[in-house]
Amino acid sequence: MRRDSRLSGVLHVLLHMAQHEGPLTSEQMAKAMDTNPVVIRRVMAGLRDKGYVQSEKGHGGGWTLACDLAKVTLRDIYTALGLPSLLAIGHRTETPGCVVEQAVNAALGKSFDAAEALLLERLGEVTLATLGEEVRTRVAIRGACRGGSKHG
Repeated sequence: MRRDSRLSGVLHVLLHMAQHEGPLTSEQMAKAMDTNPVVIRRVMAGLRDKGYVQSEKGHGGGWTLACDLAKVTLRDIYTALGLPSLLAIGHRTETPGCVVEQAVNAALGKSFDAAEALLLERLGEVTLATLGEEVRTRVAIRGACRGGSKHG
């Protein structure tokens, strides 16, 4: 099963937006994320609908942040993405006829539910501002180690 990396990717984009003055185009973000601008626009549309970003068309336009990073959690962004699957593992079949598989599903289901609840709780504890501060700390440490390099 392929992992869904949309949350990681959109957080990456949002943090770059927070560091950038002025709007970023879908093309600029797509190049940075090694993806297609259409993918960026699709993901950003969900964030725009929730009021986290805004977009302007035309020359000088692009995407900008429209929220207070201290008030938006990773869980908020996860929700804006449409609640993608959190776990890459699951039941072999959802409605088995076999009593053995029913027992397996019941046991695994409780564990899956507990793991998802804990992950959602943790995502709700971290704001974009907190994550941005972590980036600034890492940039400062890297700059001290590399003589001022900011990224990479």
